[in-house]
Amino acid sequence: MDMQAPKDAVNPIVDGRENLTYELFGTAMRELAQTIADDYRPDLILSIARGGLLIGGALGYALDVKNVSVINVEFYTGINERLEQPVMLPPTPKAIDLSGMKVLIADDVADTGETLRLVQEYCKETVAESRTAVIYKKPHSVIEPDYVWKKTDQWINFPWSVLPPVSSNIEKP
Repeated sequence: MDMQAPKDAVNPIVDGRENLTYELFGTAMRELAQTIADDYRPDLILSIARGGLLIGGALGYALDVKNVSVINVEFYTGINERLEQPVMLPPTPKAIDLSGMKVLIADDVADTGETLRLVQEYCKETVAESRTAVIYKKPHSVIEPDYVWKKTDQWINFPWSVLPPVSSNIEKP
């Protein structure tokens, strides 16, 4: 299912990039959650770290799903820079822990779609059903997520990753 950002929402494209604010993130999560709730009741939300951590948590609260788990996948190494294939990093949820569950896989964006596909493949043999939810979907994604808040072909500035990491004044040993 696909939604488009509300017409009154401020989501400017700056320097050829989508600019998601924390306020608009809240709106996106409520709208995405409502679309999911009208169609699907997951037993577990599986967040893809790092980008999907906030999405999984927000959907967990909005859908009143307390069983939220994390799977860590590395793919992007920088802006438009990625590994050849996504790689799961330990610890991974034990497949038996997902046995028979209806799982909602949550991530921030389906860019190539390879990360979502990897996690769906990982879950396929043990879960009763898996569906995917993202804020954004790019046109060249190899999979079509089940729930999408907005489609875009722009690079996205997420409020949690647009600034550089903070640095420490503590000396390393």
